[in-house]
Amino acid sequence: MSPSQGSNHVALVTIYEIGKILSSSLDLHKTLRQVLNVIAAHLNMQRGMVCSEEDGYLGIIAAVGFSREEMLRARFRVGEGVTGRIFQTGMPAVVPNVAREPLFLNRTGARRVVENQAISFLGVPIKVGRKCIGVLSFERQEGDKWCGFEDDLQLLTMVANLIGQTMQLNRQVADDRDMLMQEKSRLQKELAGKYSLDNVVGQSKRMHEVFADVHMAAPGKSTILIRGESGTGKEIIARSIHFLSARKDKPFIKVNCAALTESLLESELFGHEKGAFTGALQERKGRFEQANGGTLFLDEIGDVSPAFQVKLLRVLQERELERVGGNKTIKVDVRLICATNRNLEEAVSKGEFRSDLYFRINVISIFLPPLRDRRDDIPLLVENILARFNRENSAKVSITPEAMRVLSSCYWPGNVRELENCVERFATMTRNNVIREVDIPCQTNHCLSSTLWKYQPAGDVIPIAPIAEPVHQPSPARVPEETEVAVMTEREQLVSAMEKSGWVQAKAARLLNLTPRQMGYALKKYNIEVKRF
Repeated sequence: MSPSQGSNHVALVTIYEIGKILSSSLDLHKTLRQVLNVIAAHLNMQRGMVCSEEDGYLGIIAAVGFSREEMLRARFRVGEGVTGRIFQTGMPAVVPNVAREPLFLNRTGARRVVENQAISFLGVPIKVGRKCIGVLSFERQEGDKWCGFEDDLQLLTMVANLIGQTMQLNRQVADDRDMLMQEKSRLQKELAGKYSLDNVVGQSKRMHEVFADVHMAAPGKSTILIRGESGTGKEIIARSIHFLSARKDKPFIKVNCAALTESLLESELFGHEKGAFTGALQERKGRFEQANGGTLFLDEIGDVSPAFQVKLLRVLQERELERVGGNKTIKVDVRLICATNRNLEEAVSKGEFRSDLYFRINVISIFLPPLRDRRDDIPLLVENILARFNRENSAKVSITPEAMRVLSSCYWPGNVRELENCVERFATMTRNNVIREVDIPCQTNHCLSSTLWKYQPAGDVIPIAPIAEPVHQPSPARVPEETEVAVMTEREQLVSAMEKSGWVQAKAARLLNLTPRQMGYALKKYNIEVKRF
């Protein structure tokens, strides 16, 4: 093979390898470094770099053979030095011996002697169309195998064209990504304003999902089932649905089904005729009639008796009822919203809740997350509670960031209701209008909620903040529940952590990623005696 044929073969292989590299990834810096390595290996060159212009300066975006300090020094104004001239004129340049070129600024330390051989410099512009966007350059020692500057410049120019196309594509992708992120941010802000509810505090992703569900479900007439733990704000959501619907000017009537006996609940919902029972001195409209044209909210629907479920089912199916002691059929136009903290699917499987009633009320389900699953909202809730407290009591109570962090890390089994009680309690008892970390009862193991956990049945799972954060996976078929952990496993972990920390509760809590309050509850729950040394 002749020298020219060998040179052409090397050039072809080099272009082929570079083309594969540039098309393999959108990571510009990584691909450019690989390209420079291929050129250095195939053309026996020592040090190469790709410079790009930004704010009137050329800086290295990829290099091989340079130290970090040399890369930081290699910064040129447009038109400054050989590299700056290449960028400004858009023409390639060759410096046979950098030691004899006055324009060569030597900022990368190229002007050096290697075994008495001069260092050459080759640079070509990186163009997109007629616009120059960067410079590709290499150094080469005198007497290397490939000593023809013309062939090398031609090959480097071809590589620079490929690099220019890649850089242009990369910039376009980055611009498109920025536009998408800006549009996403704009839409999120727009949706946050659109899907918000009066008197409902929440900016977390979980609550935005709830707000969106409420806005979509409110305009219709379908029955809605609101599900969630006690204290999550189911009644507030029900009111929001009513006031976002076409029935907002009509009555919103609420009934707590768990607070009344079966006979009283029947009279309360359906009404009664005069003389229907002892004490019925006059006829009385029931809650269904009072809510006619509006919304009826049945809270704790899962606690009604099986016998009453049959009577309720007929009203929901036919939208007609008869008062207690009467025989006149009364038609009603009522939007029904139900709520429960029970697992209705489990109740149906045990025969405690009728399946036909379940399907009647579970047309649209809205799940309210427990407070521990939306901890981002805790600071907002605390500020809102304190603002209301200050307004009602003509006070100026505030809270420190350290105290806020303690509240954000608590488990809150009673959810928002417990948080409200807790904040109002220590806001009332604080001595200097500033709630500090030491003012929070859980920091001294005086939290009243601990009694709820202390007297749980022995087989129950202690609801401490788990060592591994529980994964919330809502399902339309059941109420979301916390990940359950075996009692023995929790006890062994607690004892092990205490032993490793020398039976110092604070250290053990940090090992398990718990708060001191949670650690104290866990030790009480499992009757673990703290050893004293």
